[in-house]
Amino acid sequence: MANATPPTELLKKVRRIQIRTSHRVSDALAGQYHSAFRGRGMQFEEVRPYLPGDDVRSIDWNVSARFNEPFVKLFREERELTVVIAADLSASGGFGTHTQLKRDLITELGATLAYSAIRNNDKVSLFLFTDRVERFLPPRKGPRHVLRVLRELIAFEPQGRGTSIAHALEELNRVVRRRSVVFILSDFLDHGYEAPLRVARSRHDLIPVVVSDRRELELPAMGVVEFVDPETGGTFFADTSSPRFRDRYESIVREAAARRDRLFRAIRCEPIEVRTGDDIVAPLTRYFRRRERRA
Repeated sequence: MANATPPTELLKKVRRIQIRTSHRVSDALAGQYHSAFRGRGMQFEEVRPYLPGDDVRSIDWNVSARFNEPFVKLFREERELTVVIAADLSASGGFGTHTQLKRDLITELGATLAYSAIRNNDKVSLFLFTDRVERFLPPRKGPRHVLRVLRELIAFEPQGRGTSIAHALEELNRVVRRRSVVFILSDFLDHGYEAPLRVARSRHDLIPVVVSDRRELELPAMGVVEFVDPETGGTFFADTSSPRFRDRYESIVREAAARRDRLFRAIRCEPIEVRTGDDIVAPLTRYFRRRERRA
């Protein structure tokens, strides 16, 4: 679908997020991303004479026997990674009550992750989805590419309104053949995606990033309110001043979140949870540090 944002306004939005994100990556996340994502492995580079303090496990016994003195193997980290930003652009992202919409939060997260990857010379791919795949940008490097990723996150207008995480994952598994780091940015207000999520977890380093708004988790007492499902257009009226209704609503929401989290635990997939209006640096930093400790 055509971009409805005026070019001048789009450039201003891109510039604002570019400045904010690049500062965030430089100041707050410097080193965290690199430490958390160390590359695909270690590649042999050369041997050199053993020095006091070297790990004896790195001694190359064949070379040492040939020259009658100890030599150690040196390895170089295979740094290059492919990072896929899979962003949910379904209509539920148009909800938000704390200074930003969920889609704005997804844009901020996607931009921050993309800049972190580019800063570490990794390739970045963008995968936009609703109830269908909306846009796929193959993995590339460089500042020009990350600017295109940012423009798409800000201004792309999807054709679909619903959510199909299952279809998105099936297509992602098909088009992304090489093992990659896949961040799924979504509110996960969907069901029936368990099987493709397991397949994606087995093929990729899969990281769910769950975005939400406080008012999705708990309702204030506002009297009779008309609720609208942004994805289906369905409406209904409810009396939010009723404690029984609010308790029932929150129970349903908590159970859905518990099912989602049980699935993540079952496939050993640790999520990052972020709410609208919150600082995104803190949850990203905590996740990167936990990942580094595990590594």
